[in-house]
Amino acid sequence: MQIQEAFSLIKDDIDLVEEEFKRNLSSDVYLIKKIGKYILSSGGKRFRPLILLLVSRLCENKKSNHIPLAVVVEFIHTATLLHDDVVDNAILRRGNTSANELWGNGASVLVGDYLLSKSFHLAVGQGNIDILETLSRTTTRMAEGEVLQLIKHSDINTTEQEYLDVITYKTAVLFSAACEIPAIIAESTEEQKTALSNFGMELGIAFQLMDDCLDYTSRDEELGKAVGNDLKEGKVTLPLIKAYRDATEEEKEIIKNTIEADELNPEKLKEIQDLIGKYKGIEYTTGFAKERIKNAKAALEAFPPSTERASLEAVAEYVIERSK
Repeated sequence: MQIQEAFSLIKDDIDLVEEEFKRNLSSDVYLIKKIGKYILSSGGKRFRPLILLLVSRLCENKKSNHIPLAVVVEFIHTATLLHDDVVDNAILRRGNTSANELWGNGASVLVGDYLLSKSFHLAVGQGNIDILETLSRTTTRMAEGEVLQLIKHSDINTTEQEYLDVITYKTAVLFSAACEIPAIIAESTEEQKTALSNFGMELGIAFQLMDDCLDYTSRDEELGKAVGNDLKEGKVTLPLIKAYRDATEEEKEIIKNTIEADELNPEKLKEIQDLIGKYKGIEYTTGFAKERIKNAKAALEAFPPSTERASLEAVAEYVIERSK
C-alpha cells in the first residue's frame, strides 16, 4: 500500500478534524484566534493526528471521540512548535515567517500555553482517566526533552545516547501517545496497547532521525526552513555526531568552532556538509532510522494482517522515503 492510499482511508475523518481545529480555536481574545489559525494553517503535515486516526481504524474503534483526541495531539504539537521557535529565535516555520517573528516572543509563548491548556480541556471532556494519564506523562517527558536539549546546546561532545534521549522525549513520546490513545478508547488488550505504544515510539524516533538528515540534505524551499538550521541553532544531531566521532583532530576543531559560532555562513555550512558526507553521517543516521522502522513494523504483528495494518506499515515506510 502507498501512503496516499493509507491517508485516503481516513479522508472523511481528516475533514472532521480540520473542522474541529477551527471550532476549538474560537476565542474572545482576538490574538489567540489569529496566531492559532496562522500556525495551524501554515502547511503542517498533521502527521500525529493522521496516525491517531489510522490506529483508531486498526483498533476498530466504534466511538467518535477519536476526532477531538486527534485535535488534542495536534494542539500539543503546535504548542511545542510555538515554544521551540521562541527558544531557538527562529524566523521561519514551515516556509512561512514564524509566529514569534510576527507577533513577538511573549505572544507566542502565551498562545502556546493556551493551546496546551485547551488540549487538556478537550481531553478532560472525554472522561477517561487513562487518556489523561497518558497525556500528562507525555507532556511531562516532552518538557524534559526540551530542557535536555537546552542543556546540550552547542555541546559537540553530546553522546549518541544523549541525542537519542532528546529526540525520544521531544518527539517520539507524542507519536507513542497518538498510537496508544485509540487503543485505550477501544479497550484493546494490554498486549495491543503496548504494541501500539512501541510502534509509535519507534516511528517517532525514526521520524526525527530523518528530519535531522533532511536538515543537511534538503533545499530551503523543500524543508520549510533554512537548511543547516539545526547547526545554526546549536543542535548537535546524529549526522554531526557521527562525523565528529570519526574526524581528524583538525576537522574536529572545524566542527567545534562552527557549532559554537554566533553566525553560520554558506561556506561554513558547506564545509560541515562535506565532512558529514565524508564520514557518511547521513547513511549512518538513515540506517539507524531503518532499524527503528523495522522495529515499528514488527510491533504491528500483535494485530492480524488487514488493510488498516497495511496502512500503518505504509506510513512507516513513508517516514524513511519522505523528502520534506
